[in-house]
Amino acid sequence: MLHHLNTKFVGLLGATTLVAMSFATPSVAQTQLSIATGGTGGTYYPVGGGLAEVVNKHIEGYSATAEVTGASVENMGLIATGDADLAIALADTVAQAYTGTGKFEGQQLSMVRGLTSLYANMVHIVALESSGITSLADIKGKRVSVGAPGSGTEVNTQAILEANGISYDDIDEQRLNFNETADALANGDIDVGFWSVGAPTSSILNLATTQDIVVISLTEAELTAAMEANATFAKTTLPGNSYNGVTADVTVLGIPNVLTVSSEMSDDLAYSLTKTIFENIKELQAIHPATNETTVEFTLSATPIPLHAGALRYYDEIGAEVPDDLRE
Repeated sequence: MLHHLNTKFVGLLGATTLVAMSFATPSVAQTQLSIATGGTGGTYYPVGGGLAEVVNKHIEGYSATAEVTGASVENMGLIATGDADLAIALADTVAQAYTGTGKFEGQQLSMVRGLTSLYANMVHIVALESSGITSLADIKGKRVSVGAPGSGTEVNTQAILEANGISYDDIDEQRLNFNETADALANGDIDVGFWSVGAPTSSILNLATTQDIVVISLTEAELTAAMEANATFAKTTLPGNSYNGVTADVTVLGIPNVLTVSSEMSDDLAYSLTKTIFENIKELQAIHPATNETTVEFTLSATPIPLHAGALRYYDEIGAEVPDDLRE
């Protein structure tokens, strides 16, 4: 079910070129599934690759491929147009798509459904130690990577800045993906970069091997303002030593990531995908530690939109207590 890209819709959302990441050579009889992820410097891509491996190994008749994309906002468009069969996206972006708000004002994507919530992103605000930037207030007047076009990182960045009285008029915003942000920091082309990503992530790990970095903590007032403005934010901790040289724990904002599909997906396939993910979760966890958070309990507490009927069949089958708002 890998379709030709709808360039009109994706162009509107600032899409990047899709690049296939195949984990198995499909036979002619297999049905193709496309998994929309993000950039190669983040967590979506390896997690999507892991999901593809699980599908290829355990669901007969299907072959899955992870795709490089601009991430959350673009991914919702790909689900809507049928150009992706599954997509990973940040909870606030998913909620905006489903309700037709925020980035999706005037284009409600009411067909988006959840299968699982995978893990929580942490919003990293990173600068070089030599910059002297130590607080959110310090970024005013600075060159700031706010995230790639079509990314949930930019949605998160805007929410945090606006909640704390900072607008794009106060910064020189750059829309760079994770690898580009790390390179620009290393080269002195920007002063600060935002990542909304599962930790640890490769682009920051690589940056920290060659540069002395700081991950900026938000104050209690800044955290509270952001959480009041965005109900999907929660306070969390980036453990010390997640990155070279960052030895202390850092208080950051966390936000769930949701594995989404279209309501048009067959109930049987949605059921098989959900069941297969949870029954083979250790295989996924071996590919990226962020998926240690992928549990039924996390899904039922963190998913902001209704679950697909096929996924609900699985949760009901195992006796999970599904909140009413996750049922259509």
